[in-house]
Amino acid sequence: MNRTETGGPAFPQPNMIDDGELIECGDTGMTLRDCFAVKAMQAQLSAQWEDYYKTPLDKRVSKHWDAIDIAQCAYDIAEEMLEARKE
Repeated sequence: MNRTETGGPAFPQPNMIDDGELIECGDTGMTLRDCFAVKAMQAQLSAQWEDYYKTPLDKRVSKHWDAIDIAQCAYDIAEEMLEARKE
């Protein structure tokens, strides 16, 4: 997962001038790719637990997703979202 395309900043801020000095803050913070991955991960985990709790108690099987698998899947989805933005 060593991609160079990040989509740029998710929440860009304009450069500002403070006391006559330029403060560059336009590229700070989370990238759009990271923002997409966070939202994808939230959806994955939410769906996993919703299914778990909707299952009757006597039929529940503990679901344990490996953190690396969850993260990889989230970034795969983020990559696809960045690609879809190009179309």
